[in-house]
Amino acid sequence: MNIGIVGAGAMAAYHVKGFKRAGASVLAVADFNKEKAESFGREFGIKKTCKTLEEMLQTFPELDAVSIATPNKFHASLAIEALEKGKHVYCEKPPARNAKELQGMIHAAENAKKILMFGFNNRARPEAQAMATYIREGVTGRINSAQATWIRRAGIPGFGGWFTDKELAGGGAVIDLLHMIDLALYFMGHPEPRQVLAVTFNDFMGNPHFKGPWGVADGTGKMNVETACHAMVTFQDGRCLLIRNSWAEMNEREEVSVTFQGAKAGGVVEGLFGRDGYDETIMYRNCLFTEEFGRQVNREIITERDETMGRIANAENFVQGITGEADVLNTPSEALVLMRIIDAIYESARTSRCISL
Repeated sequence: MNIGIVGAGAMAAYHVKGFKRAGASVLAVADFNKEKAESFGREFGIKKTCKTLEEMLQTFPELDAVSIATPNKFHASLAIEALEKGKHVYCEKPPARNAKELQGMIHAAENAKKILMFGFNNRARPEAQAMATYIREGVTGRINSAQATWIRRAGIPGFGGWFTDKELAGGGAVIDLLHMIDLALYFMGHPEPRQVLAVTFNDFMGNPHFKGPWGVADGTGKMNVETACHAMVTFQDGRCLLIRNSWAEMNEREEVSVTFQGAKAGGVVEGLFGRDGYDETIMYRNCLFTEEFGRQVNREIITERDETMGRIANAENFVQGITGEADVLNTPSEALVLMRIIDAIYESARTSRCISL
């Protein structure tokens, strides 16, 4: 299988490693920044660099798939361009800036009869897959409620760059840190959302003491996105999901987790390797909460640890999904449920109203 990469940023490195681990070849990388593309190519043994997806597709018509790792604004247009040329598409998160853009991507994938998959890498983490097995086998019963949390104390990814420009990113902490929302929906089986009530805050935007440590360059653009959000989602079948996302908020430390309460058992998946700008954030917990023989019991689930947070495994799964070696770990219809909820979060925060879907 032959794959081309669009965007030579940090996430693309995980894509290449996953594709190669699955046995695919990466023929080219495209980026408007020629020096960046060439440096990326040298690092990963990719001989050909291009400026645009169009140039890459013309140079390598034999490409089977295209990987997109660009700012969010370009996800939909690039994915549609590749799909219309008959290529499978692997796209970094978020799928798009909003559900309308995603609908266009889904339509193109359906017409082309090609796989469209997204970088929801936390589903591919060993602890998430282990917990999903217990849920799938009925150990937890129906999950009635869940809490999706990705909160940082000091982790704004730069000021005035594309992350803080709503036109380029689609939003701030909500859309950037959507992974735990996605993981909670995955555990719950993607129920149909009914209503969303949300509030957002933009405290500490522009304050250098709340900038994250990842080396994201500051720019001269806008800083018009949220730094924190609190939301409640109810579903058509009576279940609910509580959401906390933040880049900068007065928390004890960074927390990345999904906790849930089922009819037979509850559980928690928590884990992050790295730093949030405040302290070392190496956390790991994978546990079921249940009752056995009249006693309340916590069952610890032991798995290997993946410091890439599933990024390589998720990209590997994309190739395996195309070749039929495995089922894909996420689908466009699931992504659409997520983006409809995110759209409703922003609309609720804007209007101070509960949004019905």
